[in-house]
Amino acid sequence: MAIKIRREDALNYHSQGSPGKIEVIPSKPVSSQIDLALAYSPGVAEPCKEIAADSENIYKYTAKGNLVAVISNGTAVLGLGDIGPEASKPVMEGKGVLFKKFAGIDVFDLEIDEKDPKKLIQIIKSLEPTFGGINLEDIKAPECFEIEQTLKQQMKIPVMHDDQHGTAIISGAALLNALELVEKKIENIKLVVSGAGAAAISCLRFYVSLGVLKENIIVCDKDGVIRADREGLLDIHREFATDLDIYSIAEALPGADVFLGLSAGNIISEEMIKSMAPDPIVFALANPDPEISYDAAIAARKDVIMATGRSDHPNQVNNVLGFPYIFRGALDVRATVINEAMKLAAAKAIAKLAKEPVPEIVNKAYGENNLAFGRLYLIPKPVDPRLITTIAPAVAKAAIDSGVAKKEIKDWESYELELQKRIGIDQRLMSIVIGRAKKDPKRVVFGEADNLKILKAAQILRDEKIAIPILLGNREKILGLIAENSLDLAHVTIIDPVEEHGRIEKFGKFLYKKRQRKGMTIYDANRLVRERNYFGALMVETGDADAFISGLTRDYPKTILPSLQTIGVNKGVNRVAGMYIMNTPRGPYFFADATVNLNPTAEELVDIIGLTANAVKFFNMEPRIALLSYSNFGSAQGDIPAKMAKATALAKAKYPDLVIEGEMQANVALNQEIQREIYPFSALAHKDKAVNTLIFPDLASSNIAYKLLAELGNAEAIGPILLGMNKPVHILQLGSSIREIVNMVAIAVVDAQSSEMNL
Repeated sequence: MAIKIRREDALNYHSQGSPGKIEVIPSKPVSSQIDLALAYSPGVAEPCKEIAADSENIYKYTAKGNLVAVISNGTAVLGLGDIGPEASKPVMEGKGVLFKKFAGIDVFDLEIDEKDPKKLIQIIKSLEPTFGGINLEDIKAPECFEIEQTLKQQMKIPVMHDDQHGTAIISGAALLNALELVEKKIENIKLVVSGAGAAAISCLRFYVSLGVLKENIIVCDKDGVIRADREGLLDIHREFATDLDIYSIAEALPGADVFLGLSAGNIISEEMIKSMAPDPIVFALANPDPEISYDAAIAARKDVIMATGRSDHPNQVNNVLGFPYIFRGALDVRATVINEAMKLAAAKAIAKLAKEPVPEIVNKAYGENNLAFGRLYLIPKPVDPRLITTIAPAVAKAAIDSGVAKKEIKDWESYELELQKRIGIDQRLMSIVIGRAKKDPKRVVFGEADNLKILKAAQILRDEKIAIPILLGNREKILGLIAENSLDLAHVTIIDPVEEHGRIEKFGKFLYKKRQRKGMTIYDANRLVRERNYFGALMVETGDADAFISGLTRDYPKTILPSLQTIGVNKGVNRVAGMYIMNTPRGPYFFADATVNLNPTAEELVDIIGLTANAVKFFNMEPRIALLSYSNFGSAQGDIPAKMAKATALAKAKYPDLVIEGEMQANVALNQEIQREIYPFSALAHKDKAVNTLIFPDLASSNIAYKLLAELGNAEAIGPILLGMNKPVHILQLGSSIREIVNMVAIAVVDAQSSEMNL
């Protein structure tokens, strides 16, 4: 559905609060006199001297390496034309916001009051000491070609006019995928173009580098077909002029395989689309109104593959898919230029990503249930969090391989983690777990395989070689969902309990023997093992699977009971507990117990601390534990402070090698400055002993805390991770996303790999 933008709303958005959309925030503390002395005089003289001695030190001591200038003279702003540099500033600020949001790149927007290309070139060239890259924007053709080309020749930092190359790269990726779907070779296609401005010419040049033949291209502008015999042709137009005996776009389109529109709205009719070749590819990219509306094109041809520049239709060609990540990759290897190899690498990376399973967050953002590569999904959506880790490395590698990089990346896995961190996706902890899981994938049985999320997760797990999925449930329903949603789950094992007569008999006897002295009859056992949560748990217990995952659609207590009755707890463990990992901008925190123990005693909390500490070690981290309360070291009286103080003392005695402190309020536990100032005796006050594990007095407080942090604190919750089971069983949070399911399965696989873990 189209988003309706009201004039007043747009004006209020830009004017309310701080006018505009950007601000400068210090990246270093400036809260004391010493901070100010280091930031400015006299301390600032030291990095100045280092840079004077070696100009490359500017990347070490300043923000240049992550700073891009977004520059315009306001001569071709959006569809508004030459409205001047002042009027272009809201757009340039917006471009800066996109750079920061999607790639973690800082931006200064510069609106320059100069139309003379040579003078503008000189102004921009003089800015090279300040910036790591230059993004030219909304500069009219043909001047933009001269400006960009000259700057690329004269400057030693990457320069790109996004109006030219952004659309070319994104639409090029869409073209590659569309041609693959219709099984046409790029060198054979006939391409008709409406528009002959900067974007159109750049698209054509890029398509030629992809394999389109110039003799198969026909370009039209407002005066008709650009023919070689037309008087007054510019050099950029003569490059694609034709000698064919055709004069209008209506004459050019019959038999065309591809139409590219970068001109004006509603100039192509349904009849023109009907005249095109079978499986026509129509990229009508004029904004806000395409050359032909999406609905009209679909009505004209059922076999059409359609893309527009609009977000309310499939296949939006949006430059934000490209420029943030292209500059990110270029900056990170200090490329001296953005060359053709880097642009081709970006396009191919975008095209490849569209063929990967789509994250749940993307489906939700667009109100979809099953986005998948095809006619309605040629290129990724702009909100796809994988874009930065797909495109930036591809661009960086191309820069290195083509010899324009001044810095090499040695550890590409670490680089990917750095990219995730730049935009707030700190997945270092889970990346380690997933890497370990891939080394030795285990058989994971899913108790709710007749759920689409489970099937999508299973496809990812199989494709990424994280786990070997076993789908448990009604065979007919599972196969129906797989077919209906075009999932690739061939050769994945499906087990329908009603078909497993031998296993049912075997499992019934096994369960009866295990529970006969706890009131269970053979009749009860035979009945229960037909239930999937019993059946799946028994598969793990009897060695038919390595781990069991369930709980997506059922309450936690009902899901965990069958596993407790069949698999039981680990040796020496008195109870199980549940832990959440909260991935926050400050790093991961471990919360316990948020799922199992309603109101544990001090002694029971000690057991929970032991289980949680082992779990934190499982993730290769040192547990540093705070027991939380509304009191700080006896400052307030009550049952909860008394319980947490007693649990602290007992835990310190039982686990003398652990860093344990309490009882304390949550803000004190998380703030070392307060501890050092007021409670210097705290074991968590030391610089390298900051808390990472929080033990709550009861289930309610932990559950409330993790959900508040997830919703209000921009934290990702991973869990609940079930602690203390004898074999790998993990219960999903009700309604978990596909990403959360994949994370939980990776944990279960690593759990199954290690016989020493008490998870």
